[in-house]
Amino acid sequence: MPSPFPGMDPYLEAPTIFPDLHDRLIAVLGDATFLNLPPGYFAVIGRQAVIDVAEDPIGPDVQLTHARGTGRDAAQSTVASSAASVAPVVIHVPDSDLRRTFVEIYQRLNSTRRLITVIEVLSPSNKAPGNPNRNRYVRKQRRSLSTDVHLVEIDLLRAGRHTTAVPLRELQQRAVQFDYHVCIHRFDRPEDFLIHPLRLREPLPTIDVPLHPSDSDLPVNLQAAFDRCYAAGPYQYEVDYTGLPPKPPLSPDDLAWVRVCVAAASLGS
Repeated sequence: MPSPFPGMDPYLEAPTIFPDLHDRLIAVLGDATFLNLPPGYFAVIGRQAVIDVAEDPIGPDVQLTHARGTGRDAAQSTVASSAASVAPVVIHVPDSDLRRTFVEIYQRLNSTRRLITVIEVLSPSNKAPGNPNRNRYVRKQRRSLSTDVHLVEIDLLRAGRHTTAVPLRELQQRAVQFDYHVCIHRFDRPEDFLIHPLRLREPLPTIDVPLHPSDSDLPVNLQAAFDRCYAAGPYQYEVDYTGLPPKPPLSPDDLAWVRVCVAAASLGS
């Protein structure tokens, strides 16, 4: 059964439910990237990536790697899409959970491999002030920004403290209205943050995941990834869509819209 909403399901932000969605989304994104990467790249799930041996290991959700002679037919996946993605907002900034799953995407060069891109799906603990996991995440995020590694952060949580790498003031000035967002920082454009502001009532976008600057970006359809997670997950049985409204609270207009979507899907009846 499909989700009752065209984009993110706000009921799935519940702390007891989101960890399951988080892990499923990582697995689907890992499959999507692996099946659609060009030759020379490969993706793995569940490993830590060491960007600098002198630093702590960075444990991202998704990492992109490049390996000669590998790759898969892009037609094998419904998640990666060649459709044109919605242009992100570019924010120019002058230079002045204890349990985690992640995907790594590497570039293989002869007998070595190089970490190219890190994709993170933020968890509630990443956004909780004072949480040790948030502190670790922010340290690793800062370390990523100082290396030749692209960083893609997907925030599907309305609650919690702002955590993605883009400064909050600039984000609020350039993307005034958003419920969720994707932040993309390219190491070859270090002063720019490419932001996809996401509204509750809209489908999730197709984003361009950067690879090595000499290669084309990899389009990844986040809505298709979410739809696959919802179809494979327990959410229609686990969530009481006719009970209490989702948290954090929605505006009266959005709450009325949510109830219309639930009624149209006949969930909970």
